[in-house]
Amino acid sequence: MADTNRLGLPLVAPAQSQKHVTVNEGLVRLDALVHLTLTSEGGVTPPTAPLDGDVHSVGVGATGVWAGEDGRLAVFVNGGWAFVTPGAGWQGWSEAKGSRVVFDGVDWVAGAGSFSPNGAGFVHRTIELDHVVGSGLTSSVVDLLPNGSIVYGITARVTSAIGGAVSFEIGVPGSSNRYGSGIGTSVGAWARGITGSPLAYYAATDVVLSAEGGSFDGTGTLRIAAHVAELTLPRL
Repeated sequence: MADTNRLGLPLVAPAQSQKHVTVNEGLVRLDALVHLTLTSEGGVTPPTAPLDGDVHSVGVGATGVWAGEDGRLAVFVNGGWAFVTPGAGWQGWSEAKGSRVVFDGVDWVAGAGSFSPNGAGFVHRTIELDHVVGSGLTSSVVDLLPNGSIVYGITARVTSAIGGAVSFEIGVPGSSNRYGSGIGTSVGAWARGITGSPLAYYAATDVVLSAEGGSFDGTGTLRIAAHVAELTLPRL
């Protein structure tokens, strides 16, 4: 056979000349696929200035030199594209998501812990953003908690000083301190709000910062992360 079964590495043929070309291509593919990092996912147009070793997950309806390679991995090697078919259970790192991803046989899924044969998954992920604190008694991080998520907790760190309040709480509508209270406003102050029992949210939900000992004056930034689990549906 011309290629290996799992990674599609080229094999040296008997009495082949220029053996080093085949061997070197195999080594470069190994370098790209072992400890896999996905440069992009779902794209259909090849990038104009790829770098050797870049790996892209090709989307549906690909064009140009990616045409006909839907769902495969496009590896840029030695100035051209090589294509590899991923197998269910392959793992890697998504540069776009900043997360571990697992291939379920159809899609690359971030944070997946397990899958059924038809793609029903138990997914853990961390959603992080920098929230510029508004002015007033409260400041909302809109829809930070996804619809249908099970939330284990919230962590946060002040990255630029929050003005106008002595401290603040982190909560949700109807429970202002669910994820912390008495949190400092100076740079480096932090919160680690862990729920005693993971809570399910059945609609996208704001996380609300509530000022203590004053009112927010519209200055300051909080880096905040929600640690959640989600259940994905089986495919038809």
